[in-house]
Amino acid sequence: MYNLILFGPPGSGKGTQASLLVDKYDFLHISTGDMFREELSRNTPLGQEARSYMDAGHLVPDEVTIAMLRKRVDQHPDVTGIIFDGFPRTDPQAAELNELMQGRSSQINALILLDVDADTIVERILGRGATSGRADDLKEDVIRTRYENFVNYTSPVFDFYQNLGLAHRVDGTLTPEEVSREIDSIIGREMPAGQ
Repeated sequence: MYNLILFGPPGSGKGTQASLLVDKYDFLHISTGDMFREELSRNTPLGQEARSYMDAGHLVPDEVTIAMLRKRVDQHPDVTGIIFDGFPRTDPQAAELNELMQGRSSQINALILLDVDADTIVERILGRGATSGRADDLKEDVIRTRYENFVNYTSPVFDFYQNLGLAHRVDGTLTPEEVSREIDSIIGREMPAGQ
């Protein structure tokens, strides 16, 4: 089993690359954003618990997010690998994720950062906003704040995995095809034999 964290700021191309990886390797793609939306829409006990925090304007605690991840991983025991998208966002979450995978006799094999500068992110998201209808995709100051939040609060996770020898940096300003080739090269070097 090959487990990958796809990492990068909003608009870096994680969704595009995750789709390509799912098609090529038949990996399970776990997007925490999608996971939250599904649990909330189905009004599951975990969704209800998450909603109680969100409705009060608080972040959903790590233990609730990890419980959702655990549930999703347990629902797919026979996958060839998992792409984690949007998680972990902090060092404690990274440690929790490692513990979760070790409890399933597995591990995180790599973190791949799609490295994209702020101006490119702004250009991409403004372009996406023209068709998505999302209000937060149409305001440059909001986009730059989201980028800065990633740099300031989330990027230390890269260092966490770099210290484990598992972090890789890919130029996310390349074409989607070029980025995909770079990712394939990393997976090819890292994937356990027989997969």
